[in-house]
Amino acid sequence: MAPTDLDPFTAHGGRIEAARAMFGGEGWIDLSTGIAPWAYPVGEVAYGRLPDPDALAALEALARSAFGVPAGREVVAVPGTDLALRLLAELIPARRVAVVRPGYAGHAAAWSGTIGVSGDEIRMVDANLIVLANPNNPDGRVFHRATLRGLAARATLIVDEAFADADPRESVADADEEQLIVLRSFGKFYGLPGLRLGFVIASRGISAALRAMLGDWPVSTPAIAIGTAAYADRAWRDAQRRRIAEANDRLDIARTNFPIVGGTSLFRLIEVPDAYVLFRHLASRAILARPFADRQDRLRLGLPRDLIAADRLAEALEEFQS
Repeated sequence: MAPTDLDPFTAHGGRIEAARAMFGGEGWIDLSTGIAPWAYPVGEVAYGRLPDPDALAALEALARSAFGVPAGREVVAVPGTDLALRLLAELIPARRVAVVRPGYAGHAAAWSGTIGVSGDEIRMVDANLIVLANPNNPDGRVFHRATLRGLAARATLIVDEAFADADPRESVADADEEQLIVLRSFGKFYGLPGLRLGFVIASRGISAALRAMLGDWPVSTPAIAIGTAAYADRAWRDAQRRRIAEANDRLDIARTNFPIVGGTSLFRLIEVPDAYVLFRHLASRAILARPFADRQDRLRLGLPRDLIAADRLAEALEEFQS
């Protein structure tokens, strides 16, 4: 694709400062990330102490319980699942790697020479390693548990469940296939992406090698403290799921006249003949969406935080259509 001035926004979401510099404006609404717009409340954290091994073990035990991980499988805390992908690429230098496309760009970036396949082709691909997200980003495709377990029976399978916390019914974190590796993100559901906390669920062999690469302090003291409090707080988790469901209703009302071609509980993917024009229009109203370099007819919209944000989005979309 030819370079454009929108390249910074097609690489990743969350580029508010770049958007402000390019388009001006105040009071920006960031709908570009697929991250819950309500953050888990963060109390005082002891920044002056090194991460405690017992506290880290307690966090991993809480995550194990929250995800339903069975005995015989390990849960390894990591400083974000994007870094975990790159470390796994060092541990598993597979000869033939298949990555579901469209999908998260970090999957293909971690391994060189990947084969891009559609979700429909994945069951027939000849590969040593398969990488996919469930639900997928940005189209929201869901691969059923039986399909994923079948893939893990014949190849190493990495399932990125970054968007699974809001509705974990198709999660395979509780499966026990030896060749299955599951990634879980903390920041998206709990609204704290800057904390850089995630988890790898894998066999004991892969987990031991990953721990050796990460060293004695794989995640920070604040990440351990906040993650531990959050995973123990079932009431907040239930309330967050209700907030997400209500925000989905607001988002659907806001873009009623645009065809939905995908999405998850944390975002919608809409189709519009020239999504770059719509992106610029929204940006001129201080609303940041997520465009794509390879699909300039699609735009991703995250959840509006409240009715004020939903109304601003609806008004901007109505202006564009008129």
